[in-house]
Amino acid sequence: MIIDLPETTTETVNKKLVELRETGGAVTLGRVLTLVVSADGANSESVIDAANEASREHPCRVIVVTRGDRAGDSRLDAQIRVGGDAGASEVVVLRLFGELAGHESSVVIPFLLPDTPVVAWWPGEAPPVPARDPLGQLAIRRITDATGAPDPGATIKSRLDSYTAGDTDLAWSRITPWRALLTSALDQPPHERLLSATVSGLAEEPAVDLIAGWLASRIDGPVRRRVGILKVDLERETGSVSLSRPQTGKTATLSRSGMPDALVSLARRETRDCLAEDLRRLDPDEIYRAALAGLSRVIYE
Repeated sequence: MIIDLPETTTETVNKKLVELRETGGAVTLGRVLTLVVSADGANSESVIDAANEASREHPCRVIVVTRGDRAGDSRLDAQIRVGGDAGASEVVVLRLFGELAGHESSVVIPFLLPDTPVVAWWPGEAPPVPARDPLGQLAIRRITDATGAPDPGATIKSRLDSYTAGDTDLAWSRITPWRALLTSALDQPPHERLLSATVSGLAEEPAVDLIAGWLASRIDGPVRRRVGILKVDLERETGSVSLSRPQTGKTATLSRSGMPDALVSLARRETRDCLAEDLRRLDPDEIYRAALAGLSRVIYE
C-alpha cells in the first residue's frame, strides 16, 4: 500500500502512521532499528528497493529523505509505504523543498522509533565527514558508498581522515567474500608468511583499493595496485595463491601452487546484500579502519 501526502506536515504523517498501525495491523514493536537514507530523486526507487530487501533480515522503519528545489516555498511532500510495498519495514519518504531542504535532521527526528538504534545511509555522494553531518549525528552507524562518487578512488582514500567509530562503506562489504576466500586459502598448508601481494581491477573500483589496503594492513611485504583484470596474487616463500574473476562474471578461479585450480561462486554483491551485512553489526569496524590506513602503504602502478 502506498499513500501520498502532498504539502503536509510531520504531525499529519505521524497521525497517518498511527492510523495505519491501528486499522491495518502494521507493527512497529518488532522493528529493530531506524534506517535513515539521504537520497536524490534519480535513484530513490532503487534505494528503497534495496532497503526493503535488507529489511527482510532486519525489520526496521526506513526514512528516505530527498531534497527538491530550494528556490521555491518551503514544502513537505510525504509518502508512506506499508505491506507488500515495504518489505518487512514501513517506508516513509520525505521530499523537502525550499528552505526546508536544509533542515533534514529536524524533519527526520519526529519519525525515529524510540529506544532503537539509528543507522544513516548515503547511497550517493556523502558528506565529507559523515559523523558531523546533521543526519550522521543522529546515527550510531553511518554507511557511505564510494562507488557512486565522482572520483571513487580519491573518495575511498579520504575516508580515513573523516573516519569516526561507526563509519563504514558498502565498497568494504562488497569484498567480504573475497576476504573470506583468500583467508581460507591461506589457512591451508604450507603455513608460510606472505612476501608480497598484487591486486588488479578497474581503475575506478574502490572495492579493489580496499582489498589492497586490507592486505597492506596484514602483511609486511609490498602490496601493489594495478589496473587490469580482476585478480589478487599472493606470493609466499614456496608458492603463490591467486584469485581471479571476469569483471562481469559470477565464477572465480582459485589457484594455489601444487594444487589443481578450483572454481568458486563469487558474483558481484548486490547493494541489498551489502546493506544487510552492514546492518548486522552496529559496533565499530576496526578492520575496515585498518584497511583504510593500509591504503597509504599501497604502491599504485
